[in-house]
Amino acid sequence: MRLGGRVQAAIEVLSDIEKRNRPASSCLKDWGVAHRFAGSGDRSAIGNLVYDALRNKTANAFCIGNDSARGIVMAVLVRQWEMTPEEIAEAFDGDKFAPEPLSAEEIASLENIELSTAPPHIQANIPEWCVDSFEANFDEEWIAEATALCERPPLDIRVNTLKATREKVLKALTRQGAKLTSIARSGLRIEAGKQNSRLPNVQAEAGYQKGWFEIQDEGSQIVGDLVFARPGEKILDFCAGAGGKTLALSATMENKGQVHAHDSDKIRLKPIYERLKRAGTRNVQVHGPDDDMSALVDKMDRVIIDAPCTGSGTWRRRPDAKWKLTKKTLEERLREQEEVLSEAAPFVKPGGFLIYITCSLLPEENENQVYSFMEDNPQFELLSAGEVWQDLFGFDKKNPWSSDMMTVTLTPASTGTDGFFFAVMGRK
Repeated sequence: MRLGGRVQAAIEVLSDIEKRNRPASSCLKDWGVAHRFAGSGDRSAIGNLVYDALRNKTANAFCIGNDSARGIVMAVLVRQWEMTPEEIAEAFDGDKFAPEPLSAEEIASLENIELSTAPPHIQANIPEWCVDSFEANFDEEWIAEATALCERPPLDIRVNTLKATREKVLKALTRQGAKLTSIARSGLRIEAGKQNSRLPNVQAEAGYQKGWFEIQDEGSQIVGDLVFARPGEKILDFCAGAGGKTLALSATMENKGQVHAHDSDKIRLKPIYERLKRAGTRNVQVHGPDDDMSALVDKMDRVIIDAPCTGSGTWRRRPDAKWKLTKKTLEERLREQEEVLSEAAPFVKPGGFLIYITCSLLPEENENQVYSFMEDNPQFELLSAGEVWQDLFGFDKKNPWSSDMMTVTLTPASTGTDGFFFAVMGRK
């Protein structure tokens, strides 16, 4: 397929997302099934156009002067892919599958409109109702923080130290462009490219099949490090899901002690069994929603809550979720977080730690929840996550957001990672 055909396909996918209110990944998959002639390079380029368009949706609509799927994709070509109108017209010339090239009015708008004149939420590419939350969290830098969520994310890898060393995996993935992560202690990173470039399928590598590494954002790796798990401890991963942090904890603990992986949803837990087997973990016990866990009450050294949340910290990877988020959804997540905190807290032993994590950048889900929980549960006190950060990573790394070094917030702009909130409370 030529560029024009790929652009038209992206327009069709974006229209499908809007019409059927379905995830971008599902609509892209459906398009691929219906157009089997498209090669992997075509599908990748179309996906890049769709995700770039969703990440920068409101800003591009403002700059081109319309919010149609076609207008937004065409603006991507100019603003993110850095093509001139002349280059676009030349690429579309003679391509019967291409959409109409940029009109004179659209070209004039793209050349003359300054994004700085747009309302703040359009500059930031976030829903307007989220502005107060971002401003409360990031003060004068909130637009820069929100804008960083519009960039393409890298591919991050966590080396499984139960089976391989960081140096060994780095060597194995040198051809794929892997480099050491700047903060996470067992991480590697492959940077995202531009335009129609593709990230490598590292899951096809022999090292992945052997359990040498897992795909995991560096931010998720960092908060896993901050848990500060020790060999021999008893740890409950209360919202384990597919097991990303469970696997990291097992490796940190050198397969010594016990990690209890629990989730309230059997479907979310399903992938964990194969992942545990591939990783070579021996100290993990999985608990489904119907399992009796009463024997663990008051026994855990650390209880980790990777809480259900809006996922606003992952908008680089799932930009379609940004535009589907509503106040009602936020209210539902807040209720779920309160319930999970209440359910998980009794498992912490006296002198143990309750660790609260979200992949959200909204203070309602983060600091507000932690302080509200402690008001209702005075047996818990907030401890300094910032001190643990400095002990683990030193003073020469990028620093997370923190007003008092008690809780920390990772962001694409501050730490080069997905957005994560981390707090630790000690049971007196």
